[in-house]
Amino acid sequence: MKTKAAVLYKLNSPLVIKEIEIPLLKKGQVLVKILASGICRSQLNEIKGLKGEDRYLPHLLGHEGAGVVEDIGPKVKKVKKGDYVVLSWIKGEGLEAPVPQYLTDEGIVNSGAVATFSEYSVVSENRLVKIPRSLPPHLAALLGCALPTGGGAVIHDFALSQRTSMAVFGVGGVGAGAILVAKMKNCGRIVAVDITQEKLAFARKLGATETIFFRDCQNLTVDFALEASGVKTVMEKAFESIKNTGILVIAGNLQKGEKISINPFELMLGKKIIGSWGGETKPDNDIPFYARAYLKGKLKLDKLITQKIKLEEINKAFEQMEMNKILGRIIIEF
Repeated sequence: MKTKAAVLYKLNSPLVIKEIEIPLLKKGQVLVKILASGICRSQLNEIKGLKGEDRYLPHLLGHEGAGVVEDIGPKVKKVKKGDYVVLSWIKGEGLEAPVPQYLTDEGIVNSGAVATFSEYSVVSENRLVKIPRSLPPHLAALLGCALPTGGGAVIHDFALSQRTSMAVFGVGGVGAGAILVAKMKNCGRIVAVDITQEKLAFARKLGATETIFFRDCQNLTVDFALEASGVKTVMEKAFESIKNTGILVIAGNLQKGEKISINPFELMLGKKIIGSWGGETKPDNDIPFYARAYLKGKLKLDKLITQKIKLEEINKAFEQMEMNKILGRIIIEF
């Protein structure tokens, strides 16, 4: 069986839409028909080589999506054919399967435990979570990364209430997800910090109570801060912004080799920095929680999506992302 996929052959080059041969399923592997996929800045960083040397070229990309199980490999018990699932890079319950390799007329194409920029994908069992069919695929795809990474930090690391304040530095997909969940958790003061008027206006629509240009946030003071830009100076400013009892969660990815500089005395005064790996998300508990919250009208997932595209338009989407012209999440529909 063959499928169409976007393949990264060379760093700093456009993805190639290629027909690839799906391999026979091994222990713990699941074949999923992809219905929708989000596009994350992490993939742009991969394409641009900002994560360092890429030893796996050529390979597939994409780590958040929604789809239907087409077939299961040996020992798979978590899902069955016909199940409606979210695909996520965050490990959940189930088997950790060997990574698949696809074939083309030019040779092998590698993949990871999950890939979503393809019509069909071989995925590790522990990267899948069943969800209600009443959640549309374009919204379900958000539950694979954008929502749990940003929202997970809000839920698991911040004790929010009407009396607390929170700042989100960087209103991309992750930052936008954090604002949505903070709104759902009734945070009293939600401050969005960014460098463009468009993203600040977008943050207001999501539920931010205040918006500030990054250049103007010298006097900002909050209980909690989420850094979601992946920029050194922003991380340092976010740390400065929290109170002595405050917590900074870093979700953004610095370019490989970069480091931040902080005053350690502020740590002695009580400030805390936490690194976020997927928002400390437990996929098998948290993804269904977000799905239920949307279906009950509490979580406005639809506000996160600003564009829907076809797979063939993926390179144009990454060009827009590189120019900082993307609001929220772009969704690929298959």
